[in-house]
Amino acid sequence: MTETEMMLKGYGLTTAEIFYRMPDYIHVLNSFVWQDYDVAPDHPKLFEFIEFWQREIDGPLHSVRFSHRKMMKSGEWRNVVGEFTYH
Repeated sequence: MTETEMMLKGYGLTTAEIFYRMPDYIHVLNSFVWQDYDVAPDHPKLFEFIEFWQREIDGPLHSVRFSHRKMMKSGEWRNVVGEFTYH
């Protein structure tokens, strides 16, 4: 799907800030920012990424905070058939 099709189907931009610790330096808190188009309120892509992190990456998660913004609402889009140019 293109980004426009995803927006029309209810997807929005999800941004997550992931706080984690490195195995060798457990007293240092690091952050990682992740963004992708996802569907609220279930956020399947975000939770898939978090499961991947826990399964494949050595740095244990400390916390995750995220926000979601729907890029386009149903009333904001309309189909335009013609275009007029004014000079």
